[in-house]
Amino acid sequence: MAIEEWQLDDFEIGKFIGEGKFGKVYLAREKQSGYVVALKVFFKKKLENLDHPNVLRLFAWFHDETRVFLVLEYAAQGEHYKLLKNLLRFSEKRLATYVASLAKALAYCHKKHVIHRDIKPDNLLLDYEHAHWLTHTSGPTENSRLWMGCAATSACKKTNYVWHHRLLAPEMVQNKAHDQIVDNWTLGVLCYEFLYGVPPFEAEDKYDTFRRILKVDVVFPSSPFVSPEAKDLISKLLVKDSSKRLSLQKILEHPWIVQNADPSGCGF
Repeated sequence: MAIEEWQLDDFEIGKFIGEGKFGKVYLAREKQSGYVVALKVFFKKKLENLDHPNVLRLFAWFHDETRVFLVLEYAAQGEHYKLLKNLLRFSEKRLATYVASLAKALAYCHKKHVIHRDIKPDNLLLDYEHAHWLTHTSGPTENSRLWMGCAATSACKKTNYVWHHRLLAPEMVQNKAHDQIVDNWTLGVLCYEFLYGVPPFEAEDKYDTFRRILKVDVVFPSSPFVSPEAKDLISKLLVKDSSKRLSLQKILEHPWIVQNADPSGCGF
């Protein structure tokens, strides 16, 4: 099937396959080649309806013969990844502020039936006011549940796989059906890494990392110092049974967040 600039008239539309939060899926056949495909129809208004202070806005999109362009809100301070490389680890006040902002953004996304699934330092951005930003890189799901085929394997094949495989929740490592609570697990992993400067489950071999994730093999070293309250939050997020992980609302009510997060969003 040749790749070209198609239009709806190029396809014979067949039966309805399914429907998600943002659009519908149909069986279709490309007229010239006869190739059978799944045609997913997204509604522009629904794709652009994520409007939250801590979520980067999608203003518009356009394309030319070879490329697709997204017009996004600009976060001038750049990625958390670069900031972490410079600072090595975050103070508890800074991190609590970031976590509170991220929890609010995720709660909003989950309410919209959007699971992020790709929370990592280079998808977390800062603007001039040091407010926390979340890029919405993952798609919508119906009823907030999904099946991510070959989750562990496909994630590790990405260029930046080092960030991915150590962030996967146990249910994703096991390639099980999962819901939005995978994002809560990732928050726990990031809290640990941002406070200690190293990830909680990293091993020399990625499959050893997977084994540590499945065992929830978390070790809190004595140095650098991390408060008992911060460790408590991490321990309540890194729980294998997703139904027992701390909810986003409970994260915001956790004593460590309440005591350390800066309401202004600065965290310094």
